[in-house]
Amino acid sequence: MTINEIQDELIEDFSFFQDWMEKYEYIIQLGKELPLIDETNKKDQYIIKGCQSKVWLFPEMRDGKLYFTADSDAIITKGLVSLMVKVLSGHTPKEIYQSDLYFIDRIGLKEHLSPTRANGLLSMVKQMKLYAAALQAKVS
Repeated sequence: MTINEIQDELIEDFSFFQDWMEKYEYIIQLGKELPLIDETNKKDQYIIKGCQSKVWLFPEMRDGKLYFTADSDAIITKGLVSLMVKVLSGHTPKEIYQSDLYFIDRIGLKEHLSPTRANGLLSMVKQMKLYAAALQAKVS
């Protein structure tokens, strides 16, 4: 699936929920399904700066594609990082770097997050795209 197809699927999934409490529960559920980062990769160098809670994000290149594993010490934040991993993991660095992550606005996430969580989400996006840009530069 392409990044846009995954985003469209998430937009459709979120449209089934009537209110934001249900959407938060879904985000928490996604966090529980997150492919967890190996404990040995829970190092300071993999902590996302700009998140109020601790979020670790580990990038790994396999067969020309970038895969992410992650974890957080906060349940909503863990759900948010799992959304990002679900959308971006398993694509080429170029696809990740050039992606337009429109699903964040379409599901109403920005306006329903506290300012600190919204900043954390933007930091996650920025870090994932930075990893992709750096790895793209390495293979070019």
